[in-house]
Amino acid sequence: MKATVTTFRSKVFKRAYEIMRNTGKTFAVCLSKAWAIYRLGKSMLKGEVKFAYEKKDGTLRKAYGTLKDVSQFIKGTGKSSDKVFHYWDLEAVAFRCFSISNLITIY
Repeated sequence: MKATVTTFRSKVFKRAYEIMRNTGKTFAVCLSKAWAIYRLGKSMLKGEVKFAYEKKDGTLRKAYGTLKDVSQFIKGTGKSSDKVFHYWDLEAVAFRCFSISNLITIY
C-alpha cells in the first residue's frame, strides 16, 4: 500500500475546495484565497502579523496574531481542520480561529 504524503500544495487545494463548497465562488477565486491563507500561516511562523477577517456575526475583526513559539500554550491534542485557521491572538492572549473563507486581507 502506498503511503500518502500531505504536501503544502495538497493542503492548499483542499482548502480551496472547502472555500468553494462554502461560498460557491469560482475555483480560481477560492484558490487565490487558499494561497493567501497559506502565506498568512507561513508569515505567522516567522513572527507577528496583522490581518482582518469577517466574524460569524458579520462584523470585521482586525487581528494581530502569531504562530511563533506558541507550543507552550497548547493544552490538548486537538485535530487540525481544513475549514478553520487557528492562531495565537496577541491582543486577547489566547488561541482564536476563523473560517478560512472569511479572510479579508493581510496587512
